Amino acid sequence: MRPWRGLLLAAALLVAPIPARAEPAFFTGKTIKLIVGMPPGGGVDAYARLVQRHIARFLPGTPAIVVQNMPGAGSLRSVVALVNSPDDGTVIGTFSSSLLTEAISLPERVRIDFRDFAFIGNVSADIRVCYLRGALSVRRWPELLARPEVVFGATAPGTSGNIDTAMLRHLFGVRLKQVQGYAGSADKRLALEKGEIDGDCGGFTSIPEDWLRMHKIDIVLRLSSALLPGLDAAVPFGGDLLQAPRDRQVYDFLTAPQRLGRLFMVPGKVPAERIVALRAAFDLMVADAAFLAEAQRSGLTVTPITGGEVGREVATLYATPPEVLARARTIAGE
Repeated sequence: MRPWRGLLLAAALLVAPIPARAEPAFFTGKTIKLIVGMPPGGGVDAYARLVQRHIARFLPGTPAIVVQNMPGAGSLRSVVALVNSPDDGTVIGTFSSSLLTEAISLPERVRIDFRDFAFIGNVSADIRVCYLRGALSVRRWPELLARPEVVFGATAPGTSGNIDTAMLRHLFGVRLKQVQGYAGSADKRLALEKGEIDGDCGGFTSIPEDWLRMHKIDIVLRLSSALLPGLDAAVPFGGDLLQAPRDRQVYDFLTAPQRLGRLFMVPGKVPAERIVALRAAFDLMVADAAFLAEAQRSGLTVTPITGGEVGREVATLYATPPEVLARARTIAGE
């Protein structure tokens, strides 16, 4: 009987359903669209294109990845487009993470609930600093506080740069004037080089290398406690300068998007197995030697957070006390 039992077992295996992992991969032959909520040339775009060049290697089926820049309303336009995109995992979004806190503190302006999305992961924290052009000879933080006025560029309400400058005014007392109408960080960099504006706040890794090497700017404030190579530890951290506990709570809330940094997400209705596949690919990518080498060559930091961890942090932000939200609303609402 034993030979027959072996034959019956073999026949059963031939007609048994193929396990799901052995089925043709969903992403085979597909094109994934990566919607970028900011213009080319800034930090959001740089990280998006880095991910574009690497993540497909870790997805089953190795799909094509195309980038579509969709700036507008502080990157809100891109998030709305993601909401209205197919919920099959073929559209990923990345945006200005300051929209997170704006959506919580100003829900009437940003009618998006980020708990409705599935986060794929965060490539890196956004290590942000504030700086002045060297011609002003403002070398240290006290010298900035002593200035009767400095002029910074502005893009749109709710963007990281606008919130940074609003904090400078309302939490730190910097006498600062904003010039509106810049499309993004790349435009503001050109304006600073031309002397149209005095300074800006932005990602440290996005600062042109020659600005640092040739001392074209002076960094006067760190908005993150993290230190990167080339970032002087003597530059004060904003959180340490605030004496009032409530001010520090507001500061921590408004700078939370910097910790969450370079986020990537899909609509929450994407099938669970595809979210798992995207998250697994993301986690493998941020640990990959080729990915890390290109990031280093491009001057981009990699301090990843998993999609699940991001989701939990976002849920915590939505539980911020009302009194903290009220003050943050005043600052971020400009």
